[in-house]
Amino acid sequence: MQTESPALAAAQNPSRADQDLFAQLEKSEIYREYQKAFEAATGLPLAIRSVGSFQPPLRGSRHGNLFCSLMAGRNKTCSACLQLQQQIETKATDGAVTLECFAGLNDSAVPVRVGDRVVAYLQTGQVLHQPATEAGFRAVSRRLGAMGMNSGMSRLKEAYFGSRVITRLQYESVLNLLVIFAQHLSTVSNQIMVKAAAAEAPAAAKARSFIASHQGEEISLSQVARAVNMSAFYFCKVFKKATGLTFTEYLARVRIERVKSSLMNPHCRVSEAAYEAGFQSLSQFNRMFRRIAGESPSDYRERLHGTPAGAITANAA
Repeated sequence: MQTESPALAAAQNPSRADQDLFAQLEKSEIYREYQKAFEAATGLPLAIRSVGSFQPPLRGSRHGNLFCSLMAGRNKTCSACLQLQQQIETKATDGAVTLECFAGLNDSAVPVRVGDRVVAYLQTGQVLHQPATEAGFRAVSRRLGAMGMNSGMSRLKEAYFGSRVITRLQYESVLNLLVIFAQHLSTVSNQIMVKAAAAEAPAAAKARSFIASHQGEEISLSQVARAVNMSAFYFCKVFKKATGLTFTEYLARVRIERVKSSLMNPHCRVSEAAYEAGFQSLSQFNRMFRRIAGESPSDYRERLHGTPAGAITANAA
């Protein structure tokens, strides 16, 4: 029997923290502004949807495909659309995925990751790669007939022939825009998680202040626990309840944000930024950066400054 991967199982069963994070991303100004700009520039719909939510994400969009909207109103065809959404989510755990529905329309999803977890998907599509044809619609209508749809065909045909047509090459360029934006949202997600502990128990607030003051040093859980006059065991429970993160996870995220800030300077070397942030070894730093940021430090810096990854590796050595 085929077993489900831990990553996929986690993706299909998001934690409460990930659900809260998605809600903040969905309401964020940066997403709303990008959605507006993306739809104005491409004429395509854009939606962000939570993990495990099998509702048609593009329903109701003024840029959505009318044919798809009509399909969504019928029980059997709606079920077929939802099955496609589930297939997309299952496949889009590592990168952008495009699937074609029975009508030849293409839907795409791009994962927004926080480390090794997917917390949301950016979705667009409902496009044809080739102009609609009479023969193509006859095949679609036969499929619809098999689903029990035998009325309203003239309206469906008109909507189908009005579908947006984008070549595969053009569509790949559009998806690249979403991949870049998804990486940006991943960074924003990490910042949200670090700042999520704003309203917390006084001991946790004091601990965060201590960490902020000593993050560049080699600090331990027991040191922080002593600073807030608690046992290490009790401090772990209080801190995790207040911040949603363990002490180790929180410290790593604070340090990674410090590294990202340092790397805004194109002359700052990766190794230099890592040690200044408090990491004691490059191997530990590289492992932690990839887990939290979802990419290597070299790839992150290359995106910032366009510096070849090989050059970064040489500098970091």
